[in-house]
Amino acid sequence: MLALLRRGPMYGYQLRVAFEETTGGTWPLNIGQVYTTLSRLERDGLAVALPESETGQRPYSITDAGRADLDAWFTTPVQRGERPRDELAIKLALALTTAGVDVPRVIQAQRSATMRALQEYTRLKNRTATPTDLSWLLVLDAMIFQAEAEVRWLDHCETTVVRHARTTPPTETGAEEPAKERAR
Repeated sequence: MLALLRRGPMYGYQLRVAFEETTGGTWPLNIGQVYTTLSRLERDGLAVALPESETGQRPYSITDAGRADLDAWFTTPVQRGERPRDELAIKLALALTTAGVDVPRVIQAQRSATMRALQEYTRLKNRTATPTDLSWLLVLDAMIFQAEAEVRWLDHCETTVVRHARTTPPTETGAEEPAKERAR
């Protein structure tokens, strides 16, 4: 929100539209979330509410403290440990340790979905290749690279699962015992 407010004063709906235009709608914002964020920014002295317009909308403006905070955010690298949990990695870990789950099928279903998304991102990129859409093109590139990396990782998972199945003898019940149990 601060980066958008740096462009000039805006009210909530304008901020939501500007954010979605800038990111190509890849992370849609709930208008309530926008106003909650504006309230926090105002509470923290990073933005200030301006008088209501004639139409009843209250624009917000970035403060000097907000500019400093934004500059610090832009120059601070994103730490890998601060990223959200990876639902796919968790799903595969649980699939591997849950009896009766066809892990190769889980991997293949995800690979198919990721490939469809990759094709869609590539199609969008080819349709949006104008210099004025640079921010959207970079967001698309990030999505393409992440999808390509996910496909490579899924290929690796599939190979590892197959290799592990060939080298691990089944337990008496016919299911593989967890790695922790084998290590004891």
